Amino acid sequence: MAGLWLPAALRTLQRLAASRTPGPGRGWIPAFSTAAQSSAGEDCSSNDPPAEPGPLLAEEALEHKALRLQKEVRDLTERYQKALADSEHVRRRTQKFVEDAKIFGIQSFCKDLVEIADILEKAIKHGSGEAEPADQKTTLNKVFEGLSLLQAKLQSVFAKHGLQKMTPLGDKYDPYDHEIVCHIPADGVQPGTVTLVTQDGYKLHGRTIRPAQVGVAVETQE
Repeated sequence: MAGLWLPAALRTLQRLAASRTPGPGRGWIPAFSTAAQSSAGEDCSSNDPPAEPGPLLAEEALEHKALRLQKEVRDLTERYQKALADSEHVRRRTQKFVEDAKIFGIQSFCKDLVEIADILEKAIKHGSGEAEPADQKTTLNKVFEGLSLLQAKLQSVFAKHGLQKMTPLGDKYDPYDHEIVCHIPADGVQPGTVTLVTQDGYKLHGRTIRPAQVGVAVETQE
C-alpha cells in the first residue's frame, strides 16, 4: 500500500511547486490594486491614536506661558505704580487745599475789617485835630458819629460772617452760654435770672465762642 500512494504524493508536490514558480508577468505576492492598498493604509492610519507632543514642543509651550505671565506681571506692576502716584498726587493737593483754607479762610472777614479800620482812622483824625474851644463840641459830635458808624459797621460784618452778639439780660441762666461773675438778690425777679451783664458773649454759627459774663439772681436768705 505504501508503494502505491508515495509516488502519487510526490507527483502532487511537484505540481504544486510548478504552480508557485514565477512565470513571465507573474509574481509571488497576490495581485492587489494600488488604490486598495493606499485606502487600506489610510484606514489603518486614521484609527491610530494621535501622536503625543514631544519634549521640545512641551518646553516651547512652557516658555510661551512664562513669557505671557511675565508680561502680565509687568503690566500689573505699571498700573499699580501709576495708581500709587495718582493717589499721592491727590493727597498732596488735598493737603495743600487744607493748608490754604486754614491760612485764607478768614480772608473775607479781614477784607470787611479793613473798612472798619478806615472808619476808625477817620474818626481819630477828626478827634486829634486842633480845634478852637468853640468848635470842640462840633468835633466831639463828629467823633461820636464816627464811633456810632463804626459800631454799626462792625455789627454788620459780624452778622455777615455768622458772628452773633449775646446780650442775655433778663434771660434764664444757661451754663453753656453764661459765666457767673456774681450773685444778686432776687428782688421781684425769678431766681436764676440774669440781672446783670458785665461782658457780652458771642456765638459763631450757633456755637458759643465766648460766654457772656453775668450776674444771676438768687433767693435772699433771712
